[in-house]
Amino acid sequence: MTATADASAASPHFLHALNPLATIAGPIPAILVLVFTRDIATPAAFIALAYLLLLTGARLTARRLILLLLALPLAAVVLGLGFSLWTDASALDHSSVLLTIGDYSLYLSAVEVGAATALRLMSIVALALLTGLASTGPDMVRSAVAHLRVPYRVGYAALASYRFVPRFRYELDVIRKAHRVRGTRGGRGPIAAVRRTVGYIVPLLASAIRHAERVSLSMDARAFGAHPSRTERHDVPFRARDTVFIIAFWLLSAIIIVSIRIF
Repeated sequence: MTATADASAASPHFLHALNPLATIAGPIPAILVLVFTRDIATPAAFIALAYLLLLTGARLTARRLILLLLALPLAAVVLGLGFSLWTDASALDHSSVLLTIGDYSLYLSAVEVGAATALRLMSIVALALLTGLASTGPDMVRSAVAHLRVPYRVGYAALASYRFVPRFRYELDVIRKAHRVRGTRGGRGPIAAVRRTVGYIVPLLASAIRHAERVSLSMDARAFGAHPSRTERHDVPFRARDTVFIIAFWLLSAIIIVSIRIF
């Protein structure tokens, strides 16, 4: 076991000690069920479960807490209102009217449909965050290559492509600062903003080509693709705790679904 794995195992945030595949396999049945649910109670219960696991088992920065406690609920409210307004009124129960503006009437059944749809989307996102906030891209790739037999050429090529994104962000920031120093901002307003954006394309493309060449040379120097398998410096094992987490999550998901269906 590596030093990183030892540190994760000793951490009170248990989600970080799990294999990334476990945090994916556990919620998958619940996510599949949520895709086809139309009630409010089921997604609300899984949102509560996901939030409980995230708040107790993941290392959350201030930015992530804002995402969980403010951004996601606010997005759910906005989506719920939007779906309420877009729902086909001919297929609704017209017995309860909440709001009437001119010829338009907002029915309670429309709000219920919108809330159910928004909560369903939020619950799927919250369950997906169990993996997104508790694991890293490299560990995900290593685990998929080791345990799912994904060809390492595919896994590491995808990981290299994914890592282009922060590199492009950094390069774009450098290009903007260089334009600002040279006084080539081009004024204010939407037309000037479009001109500035167009002016960033060529230097950003040139930087992307240079970075791609460096990555290609680096992979060639390490004999990437020359052999059917590669050794790993950092192992991401699949332990008994991962199996226990998956089975426990499946059982708890089944209990939630069956309990809501009965009551």
